[in-house]
Amino acid sequence: MFGIGPTELLLIALVLLLLFGGRKIPELMRGLGSGIREFKRAASIDEDVARSELPKSASAGQSSSVQPLQKEKGTE
Repeated sequence: MFGIGPTELLLIALVLLLLFGGRKIPELMRGLGSGIREFKRAASIDEDVARSELPKSASAGQSSSVQPLQKEKGTE
């Protein structure tokens, strides 16, 4: 597990306990869990949007490759 042994995990847990106290750690873990859940949900929604947009662009005759940007006249 990331090259961290049980001794290192115990040391990290002890340092966290000393820094934040026993009451604050569950709140920190809840916040971390909700942050991870929100990130996964946003990534899932982004994938769904990308998948739903793909057939629309393919059916409109547009290629899926990236097109270079064209410069407008008079701007540089």
